[in-house]
Amino acid sequence: MFQPIQIAAIVALRECEAETRKIRGVYQKRRDVLIEGLARGGWKVEPPRGTMFVWAPIPERFRELGSLEFSKLLLEKALVAVSPGVGFGPLGEGHVRFALVENEHRTRQATRTIKQLLTRSS
Repeated sequence: MFQPIQIAAIVALRECEAETRKIRGVYQKRRDVLIEGLARGGWKVEPPRGTMFVWAPIPERFRELGSLEFSKLLLEKALVAVSPGVGFGPLGEGHVRFALVENEHRTRQATRTIKQLLTRSS
């Protein structure tokens, strides 16, 4: 690994505990907003414990599409971009991956449009 990155990591681990807690809190809140919003649309997803990604099993009624086609559907109909699980190997099939990179407001918007798609397609 590039030495300046190693040094920065060492400094961060030794001296940046408060900042790390703050960043962790941001991602936890984003995760909770996403998980709660998906649940309101009937999409129950187990919250991850320590990552900036949420792996979500494709809802049952869309499972036959596969992760690539379901990802395309979310993009086209809900205007939400996710990564198809199959892109991470065969064990990823049947899932999509959300990245917790958007703020809470944008995540709420995304979950509203996903809910519309899920309820419209029931």
